[in-house]
Amino acid sequence: MPKSKRSKVLSLTKTKKKGLELKTGLVKEIQECVDNYTFVYLFSVENMRNSKLKEVRDKWKRSRFFFGKNKVMMIALGKNKEAEYKDNLHKISNKLKGQCGLMFTNQAKDDVIRWFKDYSELDYARAGNEATCDVKIDAGPLEEFQHSMEPQLRQLGLNTALKRGIINLQTDFQICKEGDMLTPEQARLLKLFGNPLAEFHITLLCMWSNDGTFEELT
Repeated sequence: MPKSKRSKVLSLTKTKKKGLELKTGLVKEIQECVDNYTFVYLFSVENMRNSKLKEVRDKWKRSRFFFGKNKVMMIALGKNKEAEYKDNLHKISNKLKGQCGLMFTNQAKDDVIRWFKDYSELDYARAGNEATCDVKIDAGPLEEFQHSMEPQLRQLGLNTALKRGIINLQTDFQICKEGDMLTPEQARLLKLFGNPLAEFHITLLCMWSNDGTFEELT
């Protein structure tokens, strides 16, 4: 097992005392996980949703997840070979960019890779997301909505009218086309009409094991 490099002095950016304490605590917590778990995985998230990430945490209760605060996680692992907490951890640290996080686990490698390869959850796209397909609403009664929704639907661009207390769409309406950068109105309509176009997915990028082995996974 590679030796610990915990004697290294860690330099955190200038910050208020409370912020410094939180950062120092996070560094300590991450390094304790390095000591206590067999594997460290670096993962990236597509279409981040806090609720979905919480579900993943719940399914892997015996593992630990850290997401966000990339700079602090880099310090905890070590930004380079000289500063790394244990041998080859700087190779993971160097890839901490964008929406990514760390997973610490004792679960067998094959089980982890298989689970995350198969895992994905559909969710509703947000404004600024790219539409993955065309979505069109045909003219006719919209019986799934209460009559009180009619003004809101009109505000979102639909040509609607009330007929005997039922909302009717007067003409066909194209919510979006594939490749559109969704507006807030389009995202709202997609959710109202039950069209989840976003896929929450976690990709495992690389792995470190406590014998010092580092492996690219993509």
